Amino acid sequence: MSSRAALATVATGDALLALARRHIGEKYVFGVLVPKDNPNWTGPWDCAEFASWLTFQVARKLYGCSSNSCMPGIADAFSGFWQRDAGATAHRVSIRQAAQTPGAFILRSPQAGAIGHIVVSDGRGGTVEAHSAKDGVIASTLAGRRWELGILVPEIQYSAGGDIRVAAPKQKIYRLTSLFMQGPAVRLIQQQLRAAGFDPGPIDGVFGPHTQAAVVAFQLAKGLVPDGEVGPVTARALGIKAASKK
Repeated sequence: MSSRAALATVATGDALLALARRHIGEKYVFGVLVPKDNPNWTGPWDCAEFASWLTFQVARKLYGCSSNSCMPGIADAFSGFWQRDAGATAHRVSIRQAAQTPGAFILRSPQAGAIGHIVVSDGRGGTVEAHSAKDGVIASTLAGRRWELGILVPEIQYSAGGDIRVAAPKQKIYRLTSLFMQGPAVRLIQQQLRAAGFDPGPIDGVFGPHTQAAVVAFQLAKGLVPDGEVGPVTARALGIKAASKK
C-alpha cells in the first residue's frame, strides 16, 4: 500500500464529525437497532446507535455495544455500554478536552431504569447528536446541560482546537441520586406528573424510583430524551419553571 493510500484510510475525528453532520435532520426512534456495517443507513437512530455507527463507519471497530466482537449488523449499542468501554478500551478525558476536540464523544451516563445520552463534539462547544423523537438528529450545544465524561476512541486520530469552557447548567437538575433529592420543587414535579397522567407514587417531595419512572414515561410520551432527569426542557414540558442553582 502506498503512503498516500495509507493516509486515506486513517480514521480521524474530523471525518467522524463530517459524517455525523450529513445526517442532521434524520429521525430518532428510541431503542432502534442500527446495522453498524450499513454505510447507507439514514435513520432512524437513537443516540448510542448513532455514536456506535459513526465509530464503525470511520474506524471499522465496534464500541459502545453489548458485544464489541459480534457481527456489526446485530450489535446493540447503549449509553451504558459506552460508559463501560470508556473505562476499558476507550480513553476517558475531561468534558473540557472533549469539547475542544472534533469527533470526540461526550456522555451523560444512564441511571437504572433510564438511558443516558451521548453526543459528538464539534470542537467548538457544539454537538451533533441523535437527540430525541421530537427533534431527531440535530446540531446543538454542550452549554447548560449536565455531562459526566468525554471519550476518545483509541483507533481514531484527533486534533484539538482552541480552549473551550462549557458552561454548567444554570438550573438545578432533579434526578435519582443515592441520597434522594427532596423539597418543594420535587413535590411540584410530582404534582404535574400526576396531573399529566403519570403516577409518581406518593406526593411527598422525594425524588425516588417511582418519581423517576414517571419522569421517563412522561419523556417518552412527549418525545423527549428519556433520561429520567428534570432539567429545563422536561420542566418546561411539565409546565413548571426549573429551579435556579443556589
